[in-house]
Amino acid sequence: MAGVRNASSLLLIFLALVGLTVVWRDLRYDFSFANEMRQAELARRTMSVTATITSTAMTTQTAVVTEVVQVPQEVPASDRASAAFVILTRNKDLDDLRETLAQLEDRFNRRYHYPYVFLNNDPFSDEFKEKISSVVSGECQFGLIPHEHWSYPEYINQTKAAEVREDMKMRKVIYGDNESYRHMCRYESGFFFRHKLMEQYKWYWRVEPGVKFGCEIDYDPFMFMEKSGKKYGFTISIREVVETIPTLWNTTMEFMEKNKDMIPASNLMEFVTGKDGGYNLCHFWSNFEIASLDFLRSKEYLAYFDHLDRAGGFFYERWGDAPVHSLGVAMLLNKSQVHWFEDIGYYHGPLWNCPKGEANAKKCWCPEGESVETRNRGWSCTLDFVALPEPNS
Repeated sequence: MAGVRNASSLLLIFLALVGLTVVWRDLRYDFSFANEMRQAELARRTMSVTATITSTAMTTQTAVVTEVVQVPQEVPASDRASAAFVILTRNKDLDDLRETLAQLEDRFNRRYHYPYVFLNNDPFSDEFKEKISSVVSGECQFGLIPHEHWSYPEYINQTKAAEVREDMKMRKVIYGDNESYRHMCRYESGFFFRHKLMEQYKWYWRVEPGVKFGCEIDYDPFMFMEKSGKKYGFTISIREVVETIPTLWNTTMEFMEKNKDMIPASNLMEFVTGKDGGYNLCHFWSNFEIASLDFLRSKEYLAYFDHLDRAGGFFYERWGDAPVHSLGVAMLLNKSQVHWFEDIGYYHGPLWNCPKGEANAKKCWCPEGESVETRNRGWSCTLDFVALPEPNS
């Protein structure tokens, strides 16, 4: 019986130390993940627990428990791109954003320490700055959006804009009556890359509060883009709500007709053109983008944005930054310059991009059957992009 009691005591000590080890690990994050995140994280990591028990005459027992988590080595700054995460957010988004950033750090940035640029049309609170800085490894910069970038241009009739919002509200168009949403779409379409905090960078990765990253990212997407000659990267491509952009296609055609010298012979217009010659509504979902800032700063893209801005569709309709970026990309880039990050597990409610097969099993927890290009084939445009011929092929 004494032997049984001693064995039980040793087991209790062992379990207690395992519990303390797990608690210590969890305290590295000062907020709790959603249950699905926690379970996936425990399953994903490689864990080895060993116990060494030494007994001398049944009177001295020592239990040593060690948890080993395999973490790839950090990447030297000299091997990183001139790049930053850019996040348009508000103080009220703090909790959702911290959870997103903790995932992004764990899946990728804990090895690379890329900086973050947070932008807001109102000042960030001290609490926001402190709590965000505590969960990321890269430098944090917090910027205030200039008033002229988040307000009505002088050529916009605000009475007409208000009437449009009321009409869209009656017709139940998504975000149709949201004034701030329109300023956001205009800002993301033509101004975020002009903020002074972005001037030093060549690449950006757009992140939004509440999104999830479902896979280990074991390479540098920025460096991949740079070395392979890519200009724009996406995870999800879907069709736009037609009621929000009734004149966007014709306005784009007007720009192309007036600026033929700016339009390359090889581009991606086939991706966005329907069988009838009109817009097929395909666009890259811009809440995730890894892309070249030089592309957005180019005279061609800036001329296109200025043409759209003067037309007034951001306020007289409800043009989104996703179709605007996408039509700009389709007009000015070719397929070889655009990349689908199929291997990056990404969720922005209600849609997933999730790797398939072996790639999923080895480094992901996301549900591959939920990936939008397979679950919602009629809504998704991703496989249409994949099927396009390569330039000069």
